[in-house]
Amino acid sequence: MIIIGALFFVAVDWYVFQAIKVISKDYLPWLRNTIFTAYWLILGLSLTAFLYYHLAGITEFNKYFRTYLMTGIFINYFSKVFAVIFLLISDLIRGGQWLVGKVGNLVASAPSETASAISRSEFLVQTGLVVAAVPLTAMSYGIVKGAHNYSVRREELFLPNLPAAFDGVKIAQISDIHAGSFVNKTAVMGGVEKIMAEKPDMVFFTGDLVNYAAKEMQDYINVFDKVKAPLGVYSVMGNHDYGEYKTWVNEEARKRNKENFQLVHRNLGWDLLLNENRKIRVDGEEIAVVGVENWGRTDWSQKYGQLDKALENTKDTPVKLLLSHDPSHWEAQVLDHPATIDLMLSGHTHGFQFGLEIGDFKWSPAQYVYKQWAGMYNRDNQHLYVNRGFGYLGFPGRIGMPPEITVITLKKA
Repeated sequence: MIIIGALFFVAVDWYVFQAIKVISKDYLPWLRNTIFTAYWLILGLSLTAFLYYHLAGITEFNKYFRTYLMTGIFINYFSKVFAVIFLLISDLIRGGQWLVGKVGNLVASAPSETASAISRSEFLVQTGLVVAAVPLTAMSYGIVKGAHNYSVRREELFLPNLPAAFDGVKIAQISDIHAGSFVNKTAVMGGVEKIMAEKPDMVFFTGDLVNYAAKEMQDYINVFDKVKAPLGVYSVMGNHDYGEYKTWVNEEARKRNKENFQLVHRNLGWDLLLNENRKIRVDGEEIAVVGVENWGRTDWSQKYGQLDKALENTKDTPVKLLLSHDPSHWEAQVLDHPATIDLMLSGHTHGFQFGLEIGDFKWSPAQYVYKQWAGMYNRDNQHLYVNRGFGYLGFPGRIGMPPEITVITLKKA
């Protein structure tokens, strides 16, 4: 597979090189040769990086380097694919013209210039290279700027059964921190400061604190322990928080990671809800904050959430706020549950870290996987809010889908 990958890179670069030759044909010889040399040097560096990524072992020293190395390779060749598409169109047109010329020769029994030499369309070649520059620029911007361009999204939620004491209570929600992906601690601290600038009464974290292991939070405990609120900070586990995407040396190591994960929450001062609830009291009135472990509708999703258990002793509580990482839980179990859940808060989708939102219009590849993937959804008097995520996973950036801090103000209807 490594050899096939390397051959693919060479093939793509050779094909795109044909476009480079077309647009540089009128350049001065020294400039043309410099461009050619630089182009093939970049191929050599890409192949070296590709081989290093697959053949070098993962260490604490190189894990971030490997991520950005592979991201650079992906951006390079993903962008060139767009150039290849336009080159193919140009070559198909050339092939058609050549074939027509050949047929014409057979009919006229005379040689034709069209049949012997047809140059690539300079317009299509130039268009292909310009189009290829768009994803290259967008993804580069998404890494440099988009990854930590924290956006505050505000909602007012009117609930008919909300006790008067909670009218105006402000909730801040964050989700999908994925601490193992961070490389810029200062930028992350800026996001935390933005949360606290909202002066929330409560903070909810809806899962995926880490990528694979609890130790990823070691350098960020003193960042996220600044997240505090008068009525408490409440959290739940996401699919990445169980350590199931990592191979452990033995069962004891896996159990120790789970214990360390819970210790991290205690060190942060966050109340981790494991299929349980907390009654929040203000001026003698109360609402319930309910937290379930991860539950997703797909076959490959963990189903550790126990909604009935989490709702115990909340029957007489007028308003129930549910923290559940995966938004697919809402339609699968929550909406039709006998205990009415007024608001469920989720994350998980990241908004695919890529999309477009203009006014009421929003689009992302996430919508082809999740029916509810970002923002507020309503069904009768029940509501779901899906946070677009605070961090990132895989691609170390965001394009058109900035990291989100949600602020929801509860209002009595």
